[in-house]
Amino acid sequence: MLSEHFKNKIYKDFDTVAYDSVFVKTLDSLSHSFINPKTIKAFYASHNGEPRLITKFYTNGELDSLSTYLQNSKIHGFNPEVFKTLEIKSLLNELAANKFKKVEDSYIVIARLEALSANAYLNYNNFLKYGVVNPRNIFSRYYIKVLRPDSAGMMKLLASDNLLDTLKAVQPKSTQYKALQAAYLNANSESEKRILLLNMERFRWKMPEMGDNYVQVNIPDFKLTWFDKADTVISMKVCVGGKRENGYEDKLKAFAKSGNLDDKPKNHETPLLYSKINSIQANPVWNIPVSIAQSEIYWMARKDPYYLSNSNIKVYYKDKLIGEPDTINWNKYSRDKLPFKFKQGSGGGNALGKFKFIFDNSSSIYLHDTNNKNGFNLANRAISHGCVRIEKPLEFAEKLVGDSYTYDKLRAEVDLPPIDSTHVKWYKKRLAQKADTTKSFQLKPAWFGPKKQVPLIITYFTAWSQNDKIQYRPDVYEMDEKLWIAMKKTR
Repeated sequence: MLSEHFKNKIYKDFDTVAYDSVFVKTLDSLSHSFINPKTIKAFYASHNGEPRLITKFYTNGELDSLSTYLQNSKIHGFNPEVFKTLEIKSLLNELAANKFKKVEDSYIVIARLEALSANAYLNYNNFLKYGVVNPRNIFSRYYIKVLRPDSAGMMKLLASDNLLDTLKAVQPKSTQYKALQAAYLNANSESEKRILLLNMERFRWKMPEMGDNYVQVNIPDFKLTWFDKADTVISMKVCVGGKRENGYEDKLKAFAKSGNLDDKPKNHETPLLYSKINSIQANPVWNIPVSIAQSEIYWMARKDPYYLSNSNIKVYYKDKLIGEPDTINWNKYSRDKLPFKFKQGSGGGNALGKFKFIFDNSSSIYLHDTNNKNGFNLANRAISHGCVRIEKPLEFAEKLVGDSYTYDKLRAEVDLPPIDSTHVKWYKKRLAQKADTTKSFQLKPAWFGPKKQVPLIITYFTAWSQNDKIQYRPDVYEMDEKLWIAMKKTR
């Protein structure tokens, strides 16, 4: 191919055995700096070390196109030199100059150009298609399963028949990404460019397919939004988990050594996750987590012997209800070895309010109403123990159940009159049952299913586009800094 292209006879003496030896040594010397050295080596081993990219894409100019795309990677916030762009360009020029006196002088140039181009091509594609970093590796409470590059996909990339088409196809197409990118290219301050770049990276992550209809909680925005395609079905304020203590990592090490609960630092940050809302509980019971029992309930019960009964909190010992929790001698028990379980019954004082919205996850997180509405008036609403309090639970429940009959049933459970007048009869019947003093009426949780399970994503964006304007929010959990450090190698 090179002999015909350059009309140079020296390439007719190309010794594949000699070249292969040079290529193997070159690949070994470079691979320590590659992100996917095993995949690249496996590809060339399966193709007898042939310079596949050069033979397929040098004469048609597509390797030059690759070099141009790498140079222009600044539009995505990358430093072109992470792809060895200048060296690739220099090697392309050296090959194009056609000044080798003997064919073996070309081997190192061809080998180096092939290996560096393969690595740059893979990295450029992977960075744009999947993001630079895997968030699950750097954030302790990131439970969204993002897709990552795999060896089969990368082998397919290297075997591509059209380099240029692949490079065009991998350019991010989402409206959000392009809006952030445009703002990034127009921004003047380094701090603004940094925020935009970090959120461009977040929009590169390959999220689960949520479809057109889904619910999103964005932690820095303290907002829940239900999307139907580009339209907003409902939007409301939320309160999320409080930020972890300052110096958390160091304090955690101290706690690991001492085992003393007084040394345990607080971390109530709401995890990032993806799930589907599968049920609604009206008049929920709150199964109080051990951490809250130890850090709060224990001290309140010691301070006020009637705190538990006044707060409708039932106490269980070995799964048996204790009839008179006010008589417990708390001095006999240390809070790190409490033998009790605590449950707060349904009703007006319940910390979960009147509704709980449930979805499968490994962190015991859910959306819920609250009996303390004042939190929604705060600017910084990172105040909960980790679950997400929502401002308009009744409206949210109405959208979820999706029909008037079920919605009126749900309203009746929380003593609200029906919307449909034909349902008044059984609403009055329920009120009569509750008012009947001859029978002890006990308020219990009632379960309702949504019309269909609705995808939910709890995520974290500190910048995004809304109504053709970039919105910025404070980095409430300081996740931007951690991501910025992880992206250092590409800046």
